[in-house]
Amino acid sequence: MTTALQTRPATRGRHLAAAVVGAAAAAAVVLGAGVAGDAGRGAAVFLLQVALVVGWLLALVPAGAAGIAVLAVAAAAGADLLVASAEDPGPGLLLVVAGPALLAAVVHQMLRRPPRSDVVGSLGSLATVVAAACALSLLLLPGVTGDADSPATSPLLVVAAALAAAHVLDAVLPRPAIAEGVGRGVPGLLAAVAAGMAVSLLESGTGELVDVLSGVTTGLVLGLVAALAGTVASSVLADAGRRVPWPAGVTVEALLPLAACAPALLALTVG
Repeated sequence: MTTALQTRPATRGRHLAAAVVGAAAAAAVVLGAGVAGDAGRGAAVFLLQVALVVGWLLALVPAGAAGIAVLAVAAAAGADLLVASAEDPGPGLLLVVAGPALLAAVVHQMLRRPPRSDVVGSLGSLATVVAAACALSLLLLPGVTGDADSPATSPLLVVAAALAAAHVLDAVLPRPAIAEGVGRGVPGLLAAVAAGMAVSLLESGTGELVDVLSGVTTGLVLGLVAALAGTVASSVLADAGRRVPWPAGVTVEALLPLAACAPALLALTVG
């Protein structure tokens, strides 16, 4: 039976690095808003979007990578501008970007030089990274990352804590595995939920029962979503069919779950 001591050092190191990078990314968005307002938050989000696109392409190396990079960064910039400039911003704005981006993806495949290898894989890779980059634009919506005057109470920090806890425990104890070959274990999932609940309780306060229940619910939902999103990111890298460069793997495992958690943050804010 595989034990924590038999886990490859490279995998352990990637987990620990992803925990640090994910926490730093969330802090950059929250502190950017606190220091420079909407402009600071917008700059931080766009940098994360570009980093995710670059990391994704270096990790998976899909066919037509150059065109995918251009379309994904353009979609991210368009989504950011729409969200930032709209008088009544909402998640529906992302469809204005995602729809044309998917049409552009088809044109991109038609313009590739023959023989066009792995067309389906290239389209799927573009759709995934465009969706993830646009999802990060949701962090620009009012209230999704919390009050700029109180950065310590941001729900994004709950997500960051959950992701970091899962990575740290998975670096030490990835068994029993959630899925074979991905390096993510049940203890890490439980740690994510526990960390999310703990941080959420600290943010909401424990003076009244309603605050406790709200903190527990928020932490449970965000912790579970973060843990599952992190598992998906690790599964994508495990199924890449090639040796993933270490920096690219860290970037994907740190930022893709943040993007996947953005809709959950929005849902809790609206609720």
